[in-house]
Amino acid sequence: MTNETQQTTDTTRATARRTGRAFTITAGAAGALLLWAVHSPWAGTDLAVRRGDATQHVGPVAVVVTALIAGLAAWALLALLERTVRRPARTFRVIALIVLVLSLAGPLASAVDTTSRLALLGMHLTVGAALIIGLPGRRNCR
Repeated sequence: MTNETQQTTDTTRATARRTGRAFTITAGAAGALLLWAVHSPWAGTDLAVRRGDATQHVGPVAVVVTALIAGLAAWALLALLERTVRRPARTFRVIALIVLVLSLAGPLASAVDTTSRLALLGMHLTVGAALIIGLPGRRNCR
């Protein structure tokens, strides 16, 4: 294989990996938004959390933005691990699983009712599962 062919192949793989990761982050956000829609004011439920003495309603923008921020942070972590550790996918999954478990404390502690708690836990788990499974990809499952 010539040097030019190798560079083209490497560029194609990198583009495919970036596209797949962007799709994974988008899918996680879409999954969370779908759960919000099922438990939204349109469905007769108002998702809310306590913030001090106030109650904050959880809207679709907050759901999507939060999921996208989590996804981009996870992608940045994975990129860093790919440059610094021997088994980046395994290390990423361990760290991401720990972060996911810790993130579940938010809905457990601050949701105003059981419906909100379950919906928010479902959103956390949906985004977390998408990122943990999807970001490293199939090739890097070691």
